[in-house]
Amino acid sequence: MNERQKSRRSNFARRAIALAIVTISATACAPIASNCPPVVEYPSVIEERAANELDLLPPGSAIEELLADYYTLRAMVRACR
Repeated sequence: MNERQKSRRSNFARRAIALAIVTISATACAPIASNCPPVVEYPSVIEERAANELDLLPPGSAIEELLADYYTLRAMVRACR
């Protein structure tokens, strides 16, 4: 894995940790019942292909930023359940 790939994965990991902390704090007092949308689960083959395609994008691309937001939203929906 090259430095760019490590940096991207590290950024995702940092966002995931921050999201986990916020989610735990925010849901500690939340009611048990909620109306959470379903999260589509992608096969690992698709996830790996997407990661490889992401590595082909230029550094700082808009698509990379959008995917990071999408990742955060998916984690929030999972935490909603």
